[in-house]
Amino acid sequence: MTDRAASSQSIGVKSALAASGSAPTAGEADRAAPLDFRAIYDAEFGYVWHSLRRLGVAERDLEDLAHDVFVAFYRGRGNYDLARPLRPWLFGIAFRVASDDRRRARHRFEVPHEAPEATDGSPIADEQVAAAEARRLVQAALAALDLDRRAVFVMHDLDGHAMPEIAAALSVPLNTCYSRLRLAREQFTAEVRRRQARGLP
Repeated sequence: MTDRAASSQSIGVKSALAASGSAPTAGEADRAAPLDFRAIYDAEFGYVWHSLRRLGVAERDLEDLAHDVFVAFYRGRGNYDLARPLRPWLFGIAFRVASDDRRRARHRFEVPHEAPEATDGSPIADEQVAAAEARRLVQAALAALDLDRRAVFVMHDLDGHAMPEIAAALSVPLNTCYSRLRLAREQFTAEVRRRQARGLP
């Protein structure tokens, strides 16, 4: 998985249907979209995986919890408003799955560990190392944020979602989202500067 997989624009259910190779009419799409689970799973698994990673889920648990997100998505698909973009809704589910996972007792005794990213011996190895170091710095700075602030920060500053979408996805008041974003930005910047000053990855 690379961050490139998670950086594409948000797509709705109808776009996912189109990507699957079928071309239903508008009426058919409205009826079939909530049921076309496979097309949405294939199109959005990478986004969900990276969202969970940014929310602090341990590397070894990412695949299992990504599947949990899609199980919850499938069960609640009838509640999805087709007029809304899909990714904020998926992120809201991922946030709740990550939050539930964090509450589990085993995390009280574990130290988060990120497996080192492998690089090859190609001429662009230096660029790969620099990119990997930048990703580790972002992940470390994100880890300094509490989950509520981190979710807003990731959705707004990294994924580019609008605040009303974020508030709806996380089921919190709009003003609360703005407050969390401000505090998250302050903490994130301070942590990046602290780590850079100490030469930490």
